[in-house]
This record gives sequence, structure tokens and C-alpha cells, in this order.
Amino acid sequence: MRLRFSFSASSPAKIDTAVICVYENKKFDKNLSHLDTSSQKYLQDIMARNPAFEGKQGQILKYTLPKGKGPRQVILLGVGQAKKLNDLACETLGGMLYPALVAHGATDVHVRAPQHPDMTARAEKASAHMAYGMMLRGYRFDKYKTEKSETKKPAHTLPIHFVTPHEADAKKTFKTLEAVAQGIYLARDVMNEPPNILYPESYAAIIRKELKPLGISVEILDMAKMKKLGFGAHLAVGQGSARKPCVVVMRWNGKPSAKNKPPIAFVGKGVTFDTGGISIKPAAGMEDMKMDMGGSAAVVGLMKALAGRKAKVNVVGIVGLAENMPSHNAVRPGDIVTSLSGKTIEVFNTDAEGRLVLCDALTYVQRTYKPSHIIDLATLTGAIMVALGMEYCGAFVNNDKLWQGLNAASQTTGEKLWRMPLDEAYRKAMDGVLSDLNNMGNAGRYGGACTAAGFLERFIEKDTPWAHLDIAGKMMQTKDMPSGPKGGAGFGVKLLNQFVADQFET
Repeated sequence: MRLRFSFSASSPAKIDTAVICVYENKKFDKNLSHLDTSSQKYLQDIMARNPAFEGKQGQILKYTLPKGKGPRQVILLGVGQAKKLNDLACETLGGMLYPALVAHGATDVHVRAPQHPDMTARAEKASAHMAYGMMLRGYRFDKYKTEKSETKKPAHTLPIHFVTPHEADAKKTFKTLEAVAQGIYLARDVMNEPPNILYPESYAAIIRKELKPLGISVEILDMAKMKKLGFGAHLAVGQGSARKPCVVVMRWNGKPSAKNKPPIAFVGKGVTFDTGGISIKPAAGMEDMKMDMGGSAAVVGLMKALAGRKAKVNVVGIVGLAENMPSHNAVRPGDIVTSLSGKTIEVFNTDAEGRLVLCDALTYVQRTYKPSHIIDLATLTGAIMVALGMEYCGAFVNNDKLWQGLNAASQTTGEKLWRMPLDEAYRKAMDGVLSDLNNMGNAGRYGGACTAAGFLERFIEKDTPWAHLDIAGKMMQTKDMPSGPKGGAGFGVKLLNQFVADQFET
């Protein structure tokens, strides 16, 4: 089902489904002029006869009006306390509303967005953020289903019309948010693709197809170029697979006046399937390892979002793509490889492969583009889930100002970060005996996410402000949520788009 959004100051006489926002304690905005007097009285009677509906956030109450008395049906949407209604809360409400519209067979929807003077959100933006939330919740990946099952007879397009006195501002705000949503859609799409369809070469082709028309420069470094340049660590990860590794470099130059200044760099781990290699993983849950490219998905989705909204900023995105497979050609525990930086690495465990992909990408982006800031994203360790569960992304940041910007963006978007420690002890744990480094650390199973970050930090040059986001616990949603359906989450696109907007475009 596709959603089509519109915004205007008035509502037509004929409506299939009207959505009315109700505040806590059953209070609502005074302007109900789209309902006649008898319908308004009926609304009050319905609420009186349903004491469980109190207007708390996400509560839904649906009733059908008598024929000829206005809309076919009215959906009351609880929005909670007005003072707690910020942009993120409005987005969440949109995500809660969407499944109710589907369940009740809405065919033409008119939503009265909240307009209470006590709202934290600006009233003119409330409707745009509700629409944004509906768009994220309405995402579906059903291209491989021969029968679409969302409803028995899903509408081809569901028109959703927001009634707001701030029509122009709502349209402008939604245009920006829609571009971000499209970036999240792309991130989710590539995460949900099966690994027989999405592998390094095909993934690179998708990136080029999606991003080049938006004005993003896309360069693909194939295996021959990688060998020539010296991507020894990355190539080791991919050498066991028939699917050859590659690197994709994306450039968005949205601020030509600053073309001689260093860009911001985003780096993503793109292991399109991770068996663990010779150090093979247990069979249970291995099907989810098609999402071990979640960091790269965030970078690709971010680039689409920035270009889609014409962000006035210069950014370089780089994703290292490989498939980690066991074979007679696979890298072995005990092998020593030479990274692009020249540092040698002894491979203790072939399932600690993401850091080998990332370290070469980090070196390449620094030496080629000399970025002002670097942020990498990776589904890097199970240890971060032991530490933080599925609620937070672990953030390892070497610069307080950079952390403050990321944390502020996290608070705005709801994509949660928790700052984790970078310490000399973790860096030292990655020292090698026969080589400069090893890829597992000397601390046993303790602090695995921290030693992994310590490994990556060894490849950051000249004190460049850098953040490593371990998104292993956030790569997928295991159940439907207001932020989206289960499957690839596309975590990081909202967060980093907000970070760029706040820190580099203001």
C-alpha cells in the first residue's frame, strides 16, 4: 500500500475516515467544525461510554457515524499530555495511527493534527511529523511475496490529508522529512534483501543506480583496484567467497563554496553475509547475518537522504563490501595480513572480520579525502548487546564536542546512543606478538566491544575527531513497532542526518 500525503487548511464535505486527536483526560482541540453538531454530540457520547479510552498516547477508539452524518467512521487517537508533544512524539503518534487505519479499512483519511498551545512541537510542524511517522511505519518489504497479505483487499494508494492552519510550513517540513524517509527506506531495503540477491557486486550496482541520479558521485573500487592500492585486510575477509569484495565511495558536494575544505566522512561495514568464515558461527540465527552490512546500509541511506533534501554540506561516504565464507581459499586463524595502512594483523578469529574491512576503509578515506570528522557504523560485536541489550547503540567517541553533537541528535530523533569508554588498556589489548596487531585482543571474552573499538582507533590518524557506532543491537527490529515493521531497521540514517543538519548546516 502506498501512502499519498497532502496538507491544507480545510477539509472537504465528504470524508471516509476522520481522525481526531484527543488529549489526556478526554480533552480535544476546540475546532471540530468539520463535524456537524449532532456528530460532535455523538463523539462526546462515545467517549463517555468508553471509560477505558482516556486519551493516553497511542490509545485508539473507532466508531461509525450514522449514514449521512459526515464521515463514514471516526478514529479517536489518544495523544497524551499536550506539554509532552514534541516532534518525536508526533512522529510516534503517526506510527501508532497507521496500523489502525489499515485495520479499519480506511480509504480516504483526514487527520486533524494537534494544535494545542502547550505543545512542545511547533503546531505548524506537528502534521508533517505525524505524516513522517506514518511513512516509516508503513514501510513494507514484500517484493518476494506472491500474495500481499497486509489486508485482504489493500488499497493501491491510501490518500492521507492533514488539516492544518499552517499549510505552507507543513508542506515544506514534510518535503525534508520525506527525503529522510526515502533514505531510511533504501537502508531497510538493502538490509532485507536475501544474500543470494545482495552480494558485494550487486550491492555496488544498487548504490550506483539509486544515488547517481541524485547528483552523488559514485566510484567503485573492484578487487583489482583494491589489490593495487593495498587493501590487504579487507581482501582477506572476502577471499573465501566466490563473490568478490569491493569498495564503494560516494561523494555529495552540496556546498560548492566549501569545496576546498575537508568533508565529513561516514564509513560503513558491508559484510553482505557473515558465516564467521573458518571460525564458523552456530547455525541458529545465521539467516540474520545477511544484515551484517547494516552499517553500510546506514551510510548509503544517509547519502540518499542528504542528496534528497539538498543538504548544504560536503560529505564522503565509503562502504567496504565483502562476503565472509569458509572455503579452501578462506583466511585462516593464524594468518598474518597487511592492511592498507601498512600495519600487520594476525588473524586470531575469522569471525572478527568487520574490523578488518573497516580498518582499510578508514585508512583510505583519511589519506584520500583528509576529512574533518569520521563516523563509522558497524554491526561489529555481540559484546555490545551483552552490555546494552537491544535498546542502545554503543558510541565510542574520541572527541567531546563530537559526542555532544551526536548525543543531541540522538535525543531529537530517538535513535539511542550510549557513550562507551576508549582507553589505552583496550588499545594495548590489540597488540600482536608476531605482528603489529591481532584481531581479537588479549583480554579473553571481556570487554569485546571496547577492544574492537580500540583496534579501530589504532587506524585513526592525527587525532581526527572520530566516532565508532557499534549498531549490532540495533540492526533489526524483531517485532512491529511505531518506528517501523520488523526486519532491517535502517538505524543511523535519522540520527546522522540530524547530526549533519545541526552541526554543519546551521
